[in-house]
Amino acid sequence: MEGDCLSCMKYLMFLFNFFIFLGGACLLGVGIWVIVDPTGFREIVAANPLLFTGAYIMLAMGAMLFLLGFLGCCGAIRENKCLLLFFFMFILLIFLAELSAAILAFIFRENLTREFFTKELKKHYLRNNDTDVFSSTWNSVMITFACCGVNGPEDFEAVPHLPHSSLEKATPEACCQRELQSRAGTFVNKEACLTGIERFQNRQGCYTVILNSFETYVYLAGALAIGVLAIELFAMIFAMCLFRGIQ
Repeated sequence: MEGDCLSCMKYLMFLFNFFIFLGGACLLGVGIWVIVDPTGFREIVAANPLLFTGAYIMLAMGAMLFLLGFLGCCGAIRENKCLLLFFFMFILLIFLAELSAAILAFIFRENLTREFFTKELKKHYLRNNDTDVFSSTWNSVMITFACCGVNGPEDFEAVPHLPHSSLEKATPEACCQRELQSRAGTFVNKEACLTGIERFQNRQGCYTVILNSFETYVYLAGALAIGVLAIELFAMIFAMCLFRGIQ
């Protein structure tokens, strides 16, 4: 009975890690393709700091899952205690890292307030200067979500105007309404927007818009996080049970 239970656990662990291995291989392949692709997609990614960072995060996650799945598969099917121990230690490190990230997020949660983002925007934003990562990222967010500043266009009253601008109330171009919410989208009326005519501006602050956009996904993200932690916990238990059961 004990041998049957051990055999069942071994093949379940192999199957579980095989899917992790395949998922890691897919992420790794896509990440490598995005970074080295010669057809021009690389330039598009490199031009956007968010996409550029995301590509490397995808690459790192793919490599980690690939190695994790490989260790788990080999350790389970070969009943190799050394590989199972490496697998257990690897999962444990990831588990502790996630736990540390959750604790740090709780400790520094006050840095995600409306006041914090408003202060940072007024301090670092350089309007239409897309060579600056902070400004470029904010412009992309405002265009994508059809919003303006953290609270609204009034956030930019303390931001210095462009040297060549003769407009008294210079509003960033990213706050102007577009027919299509992308950088390539045509302005509804750019000149009227920049002179402060409200009906051609996106008046709602990005803080409220983004919170409303992601509100429906908060519980889903929480459930997924709990699910991932539970899977990691069970993977460690299976690995240790298999480790102890191997003679």
